[in-house]
Amino acid sequence: MAIRRMTITRAIFLLVAAAIVLATIATFAITFAGPPPRERPVSERDIAFALRGRPIAGLRSTKAPVAPRSGERRQPERDQRLAALLGGGTVTGFYEGSEAVKGEVRGKFSVTWSSPDGQRSVRNAGKAVITHWLVFTFGSMAAALLMMLIPVWIIARAISRPLQDLAASARQARMGESLVVPQNGSVEVRDLGAALVAMHKRIAAAVEGRTAMLAAIAHDLGTPLSRLAFYVDALPEPARSKANQDLGEMRDMIGAAISFARDEAHSQTMHRLELGSLLDSLVEDMLAAKQPVSLTTGHRAIVNGDPSALRRLFANLIENGIAYGSEAIVSWHTEPDRVIVIVRDKGPGIDPLMAERLFEPFVRGEPSRNRKTGGTGLGLAIVRSVAARHGGEVTLASDAEGTAATVVLPLVAAPLQSGTKAKFSRYAGGSSAHHVQGS
Repeated sequence: MAIRRMTITRAIFLLVAAAIVLATIATFAITFAGPPPRERPVSERDIAFALRGRPIAGLRSTKAPVAPRSGERRQPERDQRLAALLGGGTVTGFYEGSEAVKGEVRGKFSVTWSSPDGQRSVRNAGKAVITHWLVFTFGSMAAALLMMLIPVWIIARAISRPLQDLAASARQARMGESLVVPQNGSVEVRDLGAALVAMHKRIAAAVEGRTAMLAAIAHDLGTPLSRLAFYVDALPEPARSKANQDLGEMRDMIGAAISFARDEAHSQTMHRLELGSLLDSLVEDMLAAKQPVSLTTGHRAIVNGDPSALRRLFANLIENGIAYGSEAIVSWHTEPDRVIVIVRDKGPGIDPLMAERLFEPFVRGEPSRNRKTGGTGLGLAIVRSVAARHGGEVTLASDAEGTAATVVLPLVAAPLQSGTKAKFSRYAGGSSAHHVQGS
């Protein structure tokens, strides 16, 4: 069914109309097939013939007395009429039907005739559970249901599949990249896709405007900052040292703001790289600078990314671990389609309610404005921005041992199941970094 050329409302309307038509056809077929069959009455004369041994359709005859069944009761007048038809003897019968109906018996019955020649009993089979009418009725309903289920499944899939494709496209949307939506589906789905594309463009334009404004403000602050540095030189020594320290912190914050704006506004060329080598190089450099960091490698992980941006991402996380937890412990492992990097520290942890807010720009985990303890509030914002640009995500969680930052990035090649693991020493110890080979 060409759902693409019609609206969902029209498709559902046609489906309901078809269901009503099929239900009506099935109802008429059942109606014209006749009313539900009623049990055929048996004449008293046929009962008498069966008691004499003549075979009668629908009646079963035995030479032993039979016990009454549920619902059967005595009707003496009917027994007398049967005895008269038989020409004597004693008739003991149990009947389900009304005694007022003479000449025929409706419902179940069990009759025993005792004569000088012996005894003989007759009873009918009772009402059949499955009749031709029931078979026809349920067969018609099943046919109508089957005829509706097939088009219902086809139409439901035709409506839902474009929505699933649209949702997949929205999940893969990244800032700085065009949103491509599928052009299939109903009119409403295509309108929704066009609205999502327009919304993505508006959000991208707003983000670009915000980052451009942030970069411009940070850049323009450099000029008055330089003039302040000139005036500070004329201050006496104690005041000049404190002022120069404050100016240095301001320069660091301006640099961080410019770096954040650059990461938000620019998308560097992506290419395949081996994430383990990048982390290895980063940790070696930090060990050479006598930073307390250790690394345990996992299997080979090939990702598609910007090396400098990823290096900045993990450097920020490691520096946070050292600043707030005295040391940083880096490890990773691979799954079938992604690599998970964990940067753990041994600090006091963070408030779970603050974990998500810490990724917002200028939000600090440490409430003071001291740069030595609070930072600029842009480090984790840069981390999330870089991770999102690489199709990944980053989260924070704390436990009794400290805080762990988890970075998940998609793999572009299957990880190797064999390889060498290297564990770096925790501290540089005044010498160059070394590692111990292991399996």
